[in-house]
Amino acid sequence: MNQQGGAKKTAVLAFSGGLDTSFCVPWLQDRGYEVATLFVDTGGVDAEERAYIEERARALGAVRHETYDGAQNIWDDIVVPLVIGGQLYQDTYPLLVSDRYIIVEQSLRLADRLGTKVFAHGCTGMGNDQVRFDQTVRSLGDYEIVAPIREIQHEHTAVRAYEAKFLEERGFAVRGKTTRYSINQNILGVTASGTEIDEFQAPGDETWTLCAHPTKWPREALRVTIGFERGVAVTLDGKATPGPAILKALNERMGAYGVGRGIYTGDTTIGLKGRIVFECPGITALMVAHRALEEAVLTAHQNSFKPTVAKKWVELVYKGFFFEPLKADLEAYLRESQAFVSGEVTLETWGGSVLPVAVSSDHILRHKGAVYAQSADWGAAEAEGFIKLYGMSSTLSAAINKPARGGKVTTKE
Repeated sequence: MNQQGGAKKTAVLAFSGGLDTSFCVPWLQDRGYEVATLFVDTGGVDAEERAYIEERARALGAVRHETYDGAQNIWDDIVVPLVIGGQLYQDTYPLLVSDRYIIVEQSLRLADRLGTKVFAHGCTGMGNDQVRFDQTVRSLGDYEIVAPIREIQHEHTAVRAYEAKFLEERGFAVRGKTTRYSINQNILGVTASGTEIDEFQAPGDETWTLCAHPTKWPREALRVTIGFERGVAVTLDGKATPGPAILKALNERMGAYGVGRGIYTGDTTIGLKGRIVFECPGITALMVAHRALEEAVLTAHQNSFKPTVAKKWVELVYKGFFFEPLKADLEAYLRESQAFVSGEVTLETWGGSVLPVAVSSDHILRHKGAVYAQSADWGAAEAEGFIKLYGMSSTLSAAINKPARGGKVTTKE
């Protein structure tokens, strides 16, 4: 697979086994490439599907196929800073397709091991993923990007039909469609789009994947306790648990109560409106628990300023700038802010939403002699003096400007 002399170039293809990436293998071969495929398991498939993906790659003629377990990478590089930041893209969307960055990073590492500079992906020319893939590649090094699906869009309008015919003519069977929706699942959660969702209509029942329909919610409440150290979830119900396992358990337990389901219409990177149904029980639970702990532990100034930093971090990650230096700068601040965010939070749900019903930490900012609106160790004169000084500017404005206004606001015609 050496690129020197007259030997063929090797292209590393980010491979999922679906129609688009299956098409990419023979398309690349027709253009003189040997194809090495990499499937990065980001938590959306079972063992049977993993085996199918490997068999599919080899059947299509890949000279090499590797599988990489990306769950821990997703936890460390995406879930942890997302939860620490506590913000969502456009206040709604929890970055559920950010696994793309892990896929590209691992693909390029394979390319380096194989001594090639050619990276291929199956993104279309119409969505955000192409931006995430291409910009990540350019941020990580000097590689050649080959995007077969974008290429054929110049020549074919019914692209997926062309892909299917292309494969069938070469003797490769194409899986039948099992759903009307385009569904993407990983350890972060599930997104669904297509058909009536794209048309701004009510989503059908098939879009309930992780989150149980309200008619199936258990009758008894669920309580879960999450322990944090420096802002990172480390225990579940008092037991030390790896991050990906915490997320998986919360997806299952909170999902049974319908927690974490939403509908999002966003301004995509390429300028179109994108509408999806999403489900993220685990991330929702983690963010609710973390925020409850943080509100009790951080100072007022920290709690008011940190969202500004986190919103920019989320924006950069959504729009493809995962390896932008500013993102690393912002993340350094977010992680540093967690020095005392350690403790336990108990969550409760009866279905649909989740509440932090109890918070325990050695770092809660309590004043021993005071309880808000109930008791204090300062006197009435001190309180009155504080209020007088605190509101001085507004009081002076009212006294000085009221006569000029004649006691009311007037307008000129």
